[in-house]
Amino acid sequence: MSKRVIMPPENLVSAEQLKMSPGILSNGFLFMTGKTGADADGRMPADPETQMRNAFEKIGAVLREAGLSYDAIVEMTTYHVGLRGHFATFDAVRLEYLEAPYPAWTAVEVAGLRREGAVIEIRAVASIDIDPDN
Repeated sequence: MSKRVIMPPENLVSAEQLKMSPGILSNGFLFMTGKTGADADGRMPADPETQMRNAFEKIGAVLREAGLSYDAIVEMTTYHVGLRGHFATFDAVRLEYLEAPYPAWTAVEVAGLRREGAVIEIRAVASIDIDPDN
């Protein structure tokens, strides 16, 4: 099995601290580590919508580093603290980044996330072999 680490420059410090890869290319797929909504300086915004946008932007950075766009996402799992309280907002933000055909998606309510104050974490898988006719 071949695999290649995808490392956007802005992820170097956190990846080294946490001993993880932001993305791994393997067997035609890009598997991405879950992204929370901290800003570029590592601060967690109090506003859930800002966290959601930040998380999608972080996913975009990994996709771009792999030469892909949001259209390549085939599966997404989202973890929410207070899912029902912000689901409509999350859905609206999600649709700013994703278009039809939409990826498979599972939304899960959780009691908490690793980062204090985080209300969202997004894990995604993208295909590097997108066939627009299938």
